[in-house]
Amino acid sequence: MKLIVAIIQPPKLNAVREALEKIEVMRMTVCDAQGFGRYGGRIEMYRGLQHRLDLLRKVVLEIVVNDDFLERTVQTICNVARTGTEGTIGDGAIFVLPADDTITISDGSRGPGAV
Repeated sequence: MKLIVAIIQPPKLNAVREALEKIEVMRMTVCDAQGFGRYGGRIEMYRGLQHRLDLLRKVVLEIVVNDDFLERTVQTICNVARTGTEGTIGDGAIFVLPADDTITISDGSRGPGAV
């Protein structure tokens, strides 16, 4: 089992969720986040004064999948969350971590069957 942590742009959330449903990935946790990376922020005007916005709004998806779903899940997120055909800085990132065990609280089932 693997834990996929995907950081994407907020406008891409519904499209990514719908695409994951099509490949039968139905369970995920979604969190709002702020962050900065290579993009470096931007300058905006507010009441005539310039303000530097270093922290940009992002959405974090946490998805646990069995190993046989890993590649198709990562590919789907990459394809749908990418801006344009080439992608741009700020599109996000995906991290894949090992998930040692999964336990369903309601019935106590464990392991790959609990995912």
